[in-house]
Amino acid sequence: MKILIIEDEPHMLDNMRESLEREHYNVEAVSDFKSASNKINVYAYDSILLDIGLPDGNGLELLKQLKKTGKDDGVIIVSAKDSLDDRLAGLDLGADDYLPKPFHMAELHARVKAVLRRRNFDGNTTIEIGNLTINPESRTVKIETEDTVLNRKEYDILIYLITNKNRLVTKTALAEHVWGDHIDQADSFDFIYSQIKNLRKKLKKATIRVEAVYGVGYKLEID
Repeated sequence: MKILIIEDEPHMLDNMRESLEREHYNVEAVSDFKSASNKINVYAYDSILLDIGLPDGNGLELLKQLKKTGKDDGVIIVSAKDSLDDRLAGLDLGADDYLPKPFHMAELHARVKAVLRRRNFDGNTTIEIGNLTINPESRTVKIETEDTVLNRKEYDILIYLITNKNRLVTKTALAEHVWGDHIDQADSFDFIYSQIKNLRKKLKKATIRVEAVYGVGYKLEID
């Protein structure tokens, strides 16, 4: 799962990033309005943690910008501004949640997980697709009753394909989402081919298949 942190306070930004990375999220971070605007216009995220008080602009303007483009990234406003007006303004603009500072990292994790469940898994704590059962909390995968061990990237690829199961996922989108935004500068996608090959082997007994669309990307098929 890919998360963007928009936070201008360096210590807070580092703590949030390190804490979320320990939970195996792919985390990008920026500290100003202009950089945040560039990120949300070019890339897609599962969740955005948005500070309102940025040095060169108001975070609520970023939220307006995001919603105007029609993107459905989950947004949690994380801000020291705890007035009722700020909360209502953020929620009215389409934010999913509002977390006032200061907060415990455990609460941040819980809010992020709740938004991801609502956005990607219809609020469910487990995902059932074909004969697979996946628990996002523990990052475990079962084929029927048999545990299937995936490495971090294999798991992230599987989840991204599942959340986009009715769409063709381009190689570039998959690489950016699983490996990070900077990956669009890579010369080739050999690292994806290797992970996809291993994932297919591990899903041999599954009733879902990762199908390649030559020259474009991948699509999840359910038998």
